[in-house]
Amino acid sequence: MSGRRLRVCIVGASGKLGQYMVRHCLDRGYEVVGVCRAQSVEKLTEFRDRIRIVPGHTNDADVIREAVSGCDGVLTVLVPWGVDGYSTGTAQAVLDHAEPGARLIFSCGWHISMDGKDRYPLKLRLLVPVFGWVARLFRFADIGDQEEAARRIFASETRWTVVRGSDLEEGDSEGLPVWSRHVGDPILASNLTRRIDFALFMVHALTDDSLVHEAPAIVSCRSASALAHAETA
Repeated sequence: MSGRRLRVCIVGASGKLGQYMVRHCLDRGYEVVGVCRAQSVEKLTEFRDRIRIVPGHTNDADVIREAVSGCDGVLTVLVPWGVDGYSTGTAQAVLDHAEPGARLIFSCGWHISMDGKDRYPLKLRLLVPVFGWVARLFRFADIGDQEEAARRIFASETRWTVVRGSDLEEGDSEGLPVWSRHVGDPILASNLTRRIDFALFMVHALTDDSLVHEAPAIVSCRSASALAHAETA
């Protein structure tokens, strides 16, 4: 992807994370294609003269096929809205229609595990099943849908990365987050990242080939656990 201007598709561009990714990409001089539902296009008004917007549901294969055409990388926000497989449909559409060799970066939470070796704190072990049950009861979201989407990504032969975010907060950037392969590693203990920096890591992963076929769990580089790890190292 070197030697020319990158073209990047952002699937879920109108959300908070998506808008931060748009800004980071534009700051780097990338050409940006944004995908979002038609009713959310107005959220991208400030970018409308600088990006191409493809309106439509992100799990619509035809919408994704159009948006990712010619793109060097695809940044996808996996959101498990509803109980109809929205995340799975979105991930599968990207896997099916992205350009051969494109970098595919997906976002999710710490609850996703690639190899089953994560060691979750008690709070998260209790919260995920309770939230998942309530969300599905009210047909608001389906955590299992995001887990199925991740399984399909992990099984894919594409050049994917699944970025697993900690708890998020707003605020100015603290810099590129640090990461580890497994939740439970001491460096991640603070469990807090600025949302703007989650987006920064997503965009960074486009050009970091060491992250291909990794599922990094991230935390702020200025968090207490990251600083303590740096001192020890």
